Amino acid sequence: MEKIKVLIVDDSAVVRQVMADILSKDPSIEVVGQASDPIFASEKLKHLRPDVITLDVEMPRMDGITFLKQIMGSHPIPTVICSSLTEKGGETAMRALEAGAVEVITKPKLGVKDFLEESAVVIRDAVKGAARARLRPARTLKVAPKLTADAVISRGSAPSITETTDKVIAIGASTGGTEAIRDVLEVLPPGLPGIVIVQHMPEHFTAAFAKRLNGLCRIEVREAQNGDRVRSGLALIAPGSKHMLLKRSGALYHVEVIDGPLVSRHRPSVDVLFRSVAKFAGRNAVGVILTGMGDDGSSGLLEMKQVGAHTFAQDEASSVVFGMPKEAIKKGAVDEVAPLDEIPYRLMARFGVRSAAIGAAAGV
Repeated sequence: MEKIKVLIVDDSAVVRQVMADILSKDPSIEVVGQASDPIFASEKLKHLRPDVITLDVEMPRMDGITFLKQIMGSHPIPTVICSSLTEKGGETAMRALEAGAVEVITKPKLGVKDFLEESAVVIRDAVKGAARARLRPARTLKVAPKLTADAVISRGSAPSITETTDKVIAIGASTGGTEAIRDVLEVLPPGLPGIVIVQHMPEHFTAAFAKRLNGLCRIEVREAQNGDRVRSGLALIAPGSKHMLLKRSGALYHVEVIDGPLVSRHRPSVDVLFRSVAKFAGRNAVGVILTGMGDDGSSGLLEMKQVGAHTFAQDEASSVVFGMPKEAIKKGAVDEVAPLDEIPYRLMARFGVRSAAIGAAAGV
């Protein structure tokens, strides 16, 4: 009898080892590979054809649900989600199942090793069940209409004051963006204008992401809350599953965090943020589009440029996925294309802020 071939994808080395030990003890299962994140898993899938993938959700460089959608959209492989974020009935679990997961197993946040060992039979049965699953081809799934930012915010003229003392930096990213955003923010000094960021991430991820960055950066970084003031030395990250818009009261900027439909297949959407920045900040803003799959943000960045904002895009060589920047460039939305390591220095130069860390390569 041919063994069930399994690829384990989890950023925890302990979890990968325990899962491999558990599965390998069943004579009908063979672990053919392990990967610490979806990018490494994608490389392994060029050479491996596992029967089943076990997949975590919260990982660096790309979240598990995004990776699952990619798998199901190209070469579907039965997948078992094993994550601490997938409480039964929770939104993340529902998203995983909607994306094509065959089974969802919830890991506890503490005592994961003991839990996995105690749940060995459940895990092995889930893998065996997944191997027998008949997956529905992605093309037969009903796809919701791809909405634009019009579904959340209308285009229109900015308030009567066109020039403000406060300026705004707006950043959008998706696949590969967590590390790209870190690379940019770590370099920036507190003297720069307030920053608003949309990174495509599921709910519950963004608070931890912001907390991690806050401990690494000289500027303050936190998950945005409705009504937060946009100010110098602060970066606000849109919460997962919420849209974030820039608003203006007089000459001061703040953010509005709202529910709403998916825009460009995402919530939060970069297009929603960028359109609001175009509408309420105009030429007082700078837009930056970083690595990511798809085209979210390209239309919004064009709107920013059309009202006088200066715009940047990450170049292909430094992008994990050259999708969002490429689409923005194709639309004529980008003033400058730059390698990731130059972008923070070009931002500083744009606002006349200097740092001892400025590299000669950036020419600042």
